[in-house]
Amino acid sequence: MNGAESLVHSLLKSGVTTCFSNPGTSEMHFVAALDRVPGMHCVLGLFEGVVTGAADGYARMAGKPAATLLHCGPGLANGLANLHNARRAATPIVNIVGDQATYHRPLDSPLTADTEGWARGVSGWVRTSMDVRTVGADAAAAVQASMMAPGQIATLILPSDTSWNDGGIVAEALPVLPTSPASPNQIEEAATILHRGGAGVVLLLGGVALHEEGLALAHRIQAATGCRVVAQGSNARMARGQGRLSVERVPYVVDAAVKAMAGTQHLILAGSRKPVTFFAYPNKPQTSIPQDAGIHILSRPEQDVVESLARLADALGCKKVAPPDNGSRPETGRGALTPEAVAATVGALMPEHAVIADESVSFGRGFFANTKAAPPHDWLNVTGGAIGGGMPMATGAAIGAPGRRVINLQADGSAMYTVQALWTQAREKLDITTVLLSNRKYQILLGELANVGANPGRTALDMMDIGNPDINWPNLAGSLGVEAARTDTAEGFADLLTHSLKRSGPFLIELLI
Repeated sequence: MNGAESLVHSLLKSGVTTCFSNPGTSEMHFVAALDRVPGMHCVLGLFEGVVTGAADGYARMAGKPAATLLHCGPGLANGLANLHNARRAATPIVNIVGDQATYHRPLDSPLTADTEGWARGVSGWVRTSMDVRTVGADAAAAVQASMMAPGQIATLILPSDTSWNDGGIVAEALPVLPTSPASPNQIEEAATILHRGGAGVVLLLGGVALHEEGLALAHRIQAATGCRVVAQGSNARMARGQGRLSVERVPYVVDAAVKAMAGTQHLILAGSRKPVTFFAYPNKPQTSIPQDAGIHILSRPEQDVVESLARLADALGCKKVAPPDNGSRPETGRGALTPEAVAATVGALMPEHAVIADESVSFGRGFFANTKAAPPHDWLNVTGGAIGGGMPMATGAAIGAPGRRVINLQADGSAMYTVQALWTQAREKLDITTVLLSNRKYQILLGELANVGANPGRTALDMMDIGNPDINWPNLAGSLGVEAARTDTAEGFADLLTHSLKRSGPFLIELLI
């Protein structure tokens, strides 16, 4: 058995059954091993940013890591932006990077790079397998490391000679390390604050606290104490829709965030961090939380936040409550393609247990209010601010949650970073509807020009314009194997969305907004 074969066997024994890949010469023995060792679902991406973003979306829905396969340092570099997003989402990923043979590294050939150094910026664990006999054990350790709470990227670098050399040893799976509970003092402090009660107390949820069980506990706590329940601005996965507590997020725009969080006297962090602004702006605050508010930690991100919420509910004597009523399901929008009309149409037509992959950026900031009464669904955000995550994330989510329709709410500028994901969707026959929000400009950057007090002229405005020439999305999607259509009305959107949800495979709808 060679090292590559021991790697595949060891990954499978550890429960890693999907590999998103863009391989090169150094990884050919790994690729060949995939033929000889059955059981691994291999998904090809035409760009490493698709590979890493898909691994992120997959793990968010599957609840376990996928492997990636990247080619040397430059291949890793191409995938770093979506590994950054995955790190911010606390997503478990086993990130496998091929490399020069151990004895070839000193010759400094063209693809030689500081692969370990590049990996450390996005990884919680980095190791290079220098001996064929340790490859299997290193793979098992990487899987275990990736699953350390709250989840992290484990990068395993594999020199080509440790792949092709004989002497590989298959490793058994290592146990998942236990998640630390919150201390009694953390629970007691939060309970004391909530006993004093009122709307001035905010319970800020993050991580798995936003899954269905965590939201149900937060709903009981809110009903018993009258506190506000709010979510972080960007979240890896959030349960929403009928029967789930409707939770607003801390807004992105500084002034809106300050207004939303005004009156906060005590902030209780439950798997979350204190909100900060995405950027610094002249003469504006760096956090939306009032300076005199008390900050209290119920559960750190690496602690068991659902167990902490359960202990808190017990300490408060919270009774069971009926599921929340989020109102009537919206009707489809009419007329112009406003954010409200698009959101209402999605909320009206999405099937039960849909997955929303959201990279709608500026146009989508009003989407939450008009989808809270939709059927139960999960909402995924691009968490790290690196654009180009939406299409790959939707691709991985569809593979990680088979049988569930994925709806990708996608800004057009961001889509062009990783448009190759459409090809993978067609190749894998994935049930994904891409709603392409086509305003043909970087609208978010126009807002940022105002936020920093810049006074843009023609040159600056031209840098925000992606409509010269216009991108023909139906033709572009068709060239990548995805059927597509275009509309400029809410009624047309409803018709196309209905059509896409009745068919199998991917479909793209360009909305001319």
